[in-house]
Amino acid sequence: MTNPKPQSVSIPLGIVIRRVPGVTRWAKHVWQAVAVLPGAGAADWKELRRDGDAVEFHAATLPLELFRTDTEAYLHGLSAKMPAIYVVMRQSEDDRPLEVVLVTASPYEAQDYADTGEELVEKVPMPEGLVAWIRDYVEEHHEDEVFIKRRRDKKRIDLKEDGIGDARIRQTADVYRAPTRKETVH
Repeated sequence: MTNPKPQSVSIPLGIVIRRVPGVTRWAKHVWQAVAVLPGAGAADWKELRRDGDAVEFHAATLPLELFRTDTEAYLHGLSAKMPAIYVVMRQSEDDRPLEVVLVTASPYEAQDYADTGEELVEKVPMPEGLVAWIRDYVEEHHEDEVFIKRRRDKKRIDLKEDGIGDARIRQTADVYRAPTRKETVH
């Protein structure tokens, strides 16, 4: 008996976020996800590097999960000029500057989060080792969907005019005419 293929696999990804001074008086700092660290350990806004006013933090480590049902999306992401991991963040409720919500290799899932407008979605270049890991997963699990053209039945639907005109009008000459009010003679 063979073991069934798992529904998903995951790898921990450390998220590196850079803080630089803001360019307007309304934004004190600008935060941007700039890198991912495959296989990273747990972290909570650990300072990694400081270069003048720019500071990079290992903000969090989240699992990057790959699902067999999303291989088409991963293929789309891998075929880009620069494959990317998408980091989804939102304003934090506590003392942290941002809450890292999700990391994904699916551009479709990232677009869903970007469409809400409540989260910040950053595109981060995918390291070569991660590209190879995802490509291997896709090659093992991807199944092309066969396009099946829908066949129409031969029934004529243009012979009956349901919903055309006003049922209160009895004449067939002008079915689009509006009904008129009958005047009563006194």
